[in-house]
Amino acid sequence: MSDGGAAALKIKAQVLAGDVIAIGPGKARLLEEIERSGSIAAAGRSLGISYRRTRDMIDILNSAWGAPLIETAKGGASGGGSRLTAHGQAVLAAYRRLDVALQDAAAAHADDLIGLMAGAER
Repeated sequence: MSDGGAAALKIKAQVLAGDVIAIGPGKARLLEEIERSGSIAAAGRSLGISYRRTRDMIDILNSAWGAPLIETAKGGASGGGSRLTAHGQAVLAAYRRLDVALQDAAAAHADDLIGLMAGAER
């Protein structure tokens, strides 16, 4: 390895809708942060992404799944905020189940593959 770091396997689940990533690790984290904070802006800040990028991600999430995943309420006397719809909660839960299954499957085979790297002549 060029940086001298430990070898590791990285598995990333992405669901595509045409050429667009309908959900992947970043969008899943965004959904979790919106659910936790109740705010699109706060979720973006927490993840270190711009409000514009956050909105772009939400637009994709809300259009790729046949029904919105996030709903927003305008500010005012009762305050505003955002939350996941029931469909959004279902999509996030299904994605997390998929991710766990992929990580478990990869872990069962990663040592064999990484061992070949460590044992290779340099």
